[in-house]
Amino acid sequence: MILVQEADFDTQQQYQALQQDCPQIGAIVTFVGLMRDFNEGDQVSSLFLEHYPGMTEKVLEDIRQQAMQRWQLNQIRIVHRVGELAPSDQIVFVGVSSAHRGDAFAACEFVMDFLKTQAPFWKREQTPEGSRWVEARQSDDKAADRWNDESK
Repeated sequence: MILVQEADFDTQQQYQALQQDCPQIGAIVTFVGLMRDFNEGDQVSSLFLEHYPGMTEKVLEDIRQQAMQRWQLNQIRIVHRVGELAPSDQIVFVGVSSAHRGDAFAACEFVMDFLKTQAPFWKREQTPEGSRWVEARQSDDKAADRWNDESK
């Protein structure tokens, strides 16, 4: 399940959807990303996330499908917010259910690493000096690259 939305999400509701009607699940791993009030040493008062509707959902579904093929999983849920966010607001939820914890942990991390590097989201921060676009980080690219190395 993929959702891209402006509205906040209920983590308990997402967790319950991963668990319902599936007694073979032995592990559920979740990740929730929050908006910080700092970046690169500067105060950040807000973050505006833009995306390309239709394309964003397709890329997220592709990432989800890659994870489903790599590991033995029951379900993956991805919820990503767009629009104006304030510090401490939830940005993203990734939840993975599986019979085994190793698969669930690995898949959750994989989804986040690829979401950070491949999903078409653009971030604009508001700082005391004004507005600025957030550049991609080399550390995010390295994190995603390791999954490519593991598949060789």
